[in-house]
Amino acid sequence: MPRNVGNLGPNLYLSVMYNALAELPSSILSWLLMGRINRRSLLIALTAVAGLCSLACVVIPQGAGRMAAELLSFFATCTAVSVILMYCIELFPTSVRNSAMGLVRQALVLGGVAAPVLVALGRDKSFLSFGAFGLVNGCFGMFAACLPETKGKGMSDTMDEQEEKEAAVATCHLHRRRHG
Repeated sequence: MPRNVGNLGPNLYLSVMYNALAELPSSILSWLLMGRINRRSLLIALTAVAGLCSLACVVIPQGAGRMAAELLSFFATCTAVSVILMYCIELFPTSVRNSAMGLVRQALVLGGVAAPVLVALGRDKSFLSFGAFGLVNGCFGMFAACLPETKGKGMSDTMDEQEEKEAAVATCHLHRRRHG
């Protein structure tokens, strides 16, 4: 999204400044919200907002409205990235946490490699940049819906401990369905 600010309007410097100003509050907001809202719901909401605002940039003509939609999309995306990094730490047991975080980081880098290509394609057709960013954000939220919730739960040290917890949760859900 920051690479795409040149496609927003005539004042590139103002666009870059607004995007830069959105990053600090997003980090603070993610920290505040993670203490109050469960991770999965927060991630789904943030990716939905980011995706919808990015898709709105496709239909809104250049100007203040498009800039506002892009800023909100960028803000939500930055907040979602902060949340997913913390969420991933909680998802994986200690024995594989470093490897898992390395894979998450590599996925972020891979997205950074693809982004300039999408931005270049989007100079003529904004759907190829803003539309792609919006669809990727929205799909990411749908994938997050499949993840287990970690708020208020202890972190496992080993894979065996994690598997035992998951088996206990599955047994509990099965018991509820039969008797509930």
